Parts: sequence; structure tokens; C-alpha cells
Amino acid sequence: MNTLSSNFRSRLRLDPATLLPLKPSSHTLLLIHRRRRSSSSASSAVNGAVNGAFRVRSAARVLEAQLKEEWLGSLSFPFPDNGRSPAPDSNGGGGGESGAEWVVGIDPDASGALALLKPDGSAFCAQVFDTPYLQVLVGKRVRKRLDARSIIHLLRSFGAPPGTRAYIEQSNPFPKDGKQGWWSGGFTYGLWIGILVASGFSVVPVPSNLWKNYFGLSRSTSSKDDSRKAASVLFPDLASSLKRKKDHGRAEALLIAAYGKGLALVVESEPDAT
Repeated sequence: MNTLSSNFRSRLRLDPATLLPLKPSSHTLLLIHRRRRSSSSASSAVNGAVNGAFRVRSAARVLEAQLKEEWLGSLSFPFPDNGRSPAPDSNGGGGGESGAEWVVGIDPDASGALALLKPDGSAFCAQVFDTPYLQVLVGKRVRKRLDARSIIHLLRSFGAPPGTRAYIEQSNPFPKDGKQGWWSGGFTYGLWIGILVASGFSVVPVPSNLWKNYFGLSRSTSSKDDSRKAASVLFPDLASSLKRKKDHGRAEALLIAAYGKGLALVVESEPDAT
């Protein structure tokens, strides 16, 4: 049995010299060509889609930047000499206007405040004011509303140069605020912007997370008390005006102005006991 199997296997052995190379048929070549062409087409389609998406994103960024520039330009005080001042940016930049050394910071809530930083020799002077408001009957409830006339008088009393930048926290309503909160926040924010531009200021809206990140106050554990502490460190002469919990509006106005001015919060570390 083993001998037969061995003889049978030996007969199945093929001599390499007797083998002829196989030539692909025309049908096989056509299939290979079609596969290569389809693969190339698919690759071109993918590259085209990627390039198209990149062009769309680039165009969207250009449009977004253009719309933002036009919006900031509309919030800038028009100068009589050249028609309009350069639009400030949200990072504190913006030109060599006469009011560049002056900065105003605003917490736009009805319970907020307004801070002023102005030159004082080689340093600067910081002041903070509670936002003037009125008690207004809304439906059956009495609510706070901005006192526009008093705000205008306050701004005029500063004597700030035309084009002074006013950094205002951008309105960002939360779902828990409800319809009344949304309306009130948008109303006070818009009224502030109108008053500031008409009074000769160039307005720079600042998202709350932007200035809070700048001072390390965006953590989930940060509170209004942390804002008061940070403002007290930056402006020790005003610390007595920031002691109460309800003074957080003053603190935030000062911090927004400090952000616009580019002031850094430096916390001294305690010396090592060892």
C-alpha cells in the first residue's frame, strides 16, 4: 500500500522545466484595468471631497471673520477725521487712538457695575460704580431696569477721550433663566451697547468664559467669591468696596476692565516651611 502511494505521488511530480508561464486572458486584463480605474476614481473622489470640505471651512472662517469685523466696526465710535476708528478686537487690540490708555469694564446686569481704568502718571487709577437702575412695575412684580439717563450722566462725568474702549460681558442666556431672564438680559445688554456707542465709546463684547479663563476663574468650583478675591488682589485700594457678597458685580466689572487692559493676576506663593 505504501509502495503504491509512493509511486502514485512520484507520478504527480511536475518538472519545472516543462512548465509554461500562464498568460492572462483578455477578459482578465480587462477586469484588472477596470479595478485600477475604479480605485483611481475612488481615490480622486475622496481627495476631491476632502479638498472641497477644506475650501468650505476656509470660506466659512473668512466669512465669520468678516462679519465679526463689520459688527465690531459698527460698535466703534466714528471719528470725525477719518470717518471711523479702527475696529477693536476681543483680545484687547485696537489701534493708537487717543483713548487707548483708558479702559472701561462693564458687568451689564441691572445689579452689575461699571469700572474705569485711566492713566495716573506712570500708573493708572481704578474706579468702580454700581450700575444706576430704577424700580419698574412689570406685570404684577417690581423689577430692576437700567436708568439710561443716569448712566449717560455717569459716562460723561469720566471725561474719557472719544473712542475709549469699553469691554462689556457678552449676553449669554441660560435655559434656567426663563423667558423673563432672557428678555431682561438681552434688553440690558443692548441698551448698554447703544448708550456706550452714542456716548463716544468703542464697544468690545467679551464672552464670560474668555475673561474668566484669563484669570483662572472658569473652573466648576469657582464662585462669585473667587471673583471678589481676584479683584481685591488686582486692586487692593478697592478691596474695601468688594467685601460683601453682593459686590460681585463690582468685582466682575473690574476684572473685565483688567482683561481689556491686559493686567495679569499674580498670586504670591507661600514660602516653604522647610
